[in-house]
Amino acid sequence: MVSSVSVLNTLLNLKMANQAAAAGTPTDRKSLVCLFLNGGNDSFNMLVPRDAARHATYTTTRGNLAIPQGDLLPLNQDAGGDGQLYGIHPSCTGLQELFNGLGGDTNKRRLGIMANVGTLIQPTTKADFLSESLPLPRALFSHSDQIDQWQTSVPQGLTELSGWGGRAADVLHGVANTGQTSMSISLAGNSLFQVGQSTQQFVITQDGALTFTAPNSSNATNPLKLKNDAHRSIIEQQYSNLVHESFARLTKSSIDTQEFFLSQFNGYDGSSLESHFGPNLSWMDRQFLAAAKTIALRELLGLRRQTLFIAFGGWDHHGELLETQAGMLSTLDNALTGFQKALEALGLQDDVITFTASDFGRTLRSNGRGTDHAWGGNSLVMGGPIQGGRIFGAFPDLTLDGGNDVGLGGRLVPSTSADQYFAEMLEWFGVSPADMDYVLPNIGNFSAEPSLGLVKPAV
Repeated sequence: MVSSVSVLNTLLNLKMANQAAAAGTPTDRKSLVCLFLNGGNDSFNMLVPRDAARHATYTTTRGNLAIPQGDLLPLNQDAGGDGQLYGIHPSCTGLQELFNGLGGDTNKRRLGIMANVGTLIQPTTKADFLSESLPLPRALFSHSDQIDQWQTSVPQGLTELSGWGGRAADVLHGVANTGQTSMSISLAGNSLFQVGQSTQQFVITQDGALTFTAPNSSNATNPLKLKNDAHRSIIEQQYSNLVHESFARLTKSSIDTQEFFLSQFNGYDGSSLESHFGPNLSWMDRQFLAAAKTIALRELLGLRRQTLFIAFGGWDHHGELLETQAGMLSTLDNALTGFQKALEALGLQDDVITFTASDFGRTLRSNGRGTDHAWGGNSLVMGGPIQGGRIFGAFPDLTLDGGNDVGLGGRLVPSTSADQYFAEMLEWFGVSPADMDYVLPNIGNFSAEPSLGLVKPAV
């Protein structure tokens, strides 16, 4: 029997031959920004039912971890929402404003929340899970496996790992972009999300790119300059050995690309953007400030399409959930709000979608001081293209042993697949229907599922 993994890898390899011909050449500029919350965010304390009956159920289920109804920040859904009352965590004042409307303007709703989303191979119910009648994601509830599956969007696994952002670059980079910089830009080192079959990711830092260029390079005795000059001398030599010559050529190309990016990054005056993050910038603020500058530089970099990847770790709250999460959500809130306001100031709000992903949601029931690994959870999706002010998908019943709860402390089967979540953003990004099954190999399994309505209709 041919495994599903082998079939999927064959599909990926066959599709590679037709990408450039299938994709059209875009004339606009769009950026997709992934913020990965490593560790598994307890997102059912980030988004909470606010009406009396459902909040009472939430309180009974969550016990000592429940946030009082009066402490929640009200979210006012627009007419396209699910009609229910929700609140957001009290640390998220900026996100509340983005959901309800920047500056009180309901025409500037920039935030939506994707409810109970997670890794699935095909639509799955609690009964399907308990009877083991359908294929399930491999190694559910495992950090490393679920991180990989969110970033590959192939939860049954692949023999040749690639991420869905990288596969989108395979489709779009050659026809959308003209510069020497990759469209897959990471502020978190190498990420599986951006690994493609034919494209490579480009790693930067909050200060720009990593290069051999030394500070005070005019000083001929600077030790770093002397070392870097020696490195350049080595890679710029001609080698008779083909392996050595290839290595030197690729290394030089990488260095030249990094230095080109750094020259553009350093030449851009982003000082006016810092004010949107407040007076004391956190590490996360600086990551998003660098992301805003990188997006502002798209034209100079020759990019009509780009993905950016940012990671924020430390969400594995088996203990000390309430205080630790409150502080981390405050950091997250300030960074995302500052980033969106910086994009507004640049006039780029309609060109960028920012979304969060995390290993998994967490158990509904307290383990005493925190929560444990689970499955479905809630994600944030932000930007001018988003139909903000809405809860997307189906928010679950939070009763222990309820319709979505498969047990073991309140682990919820996702009511929406990560594929559905990604697909609507990718369609906006420019991935054609013909190429969608290359980027998201399981998306056909969800073709009968209703549209989430994440993105505003094209004008």
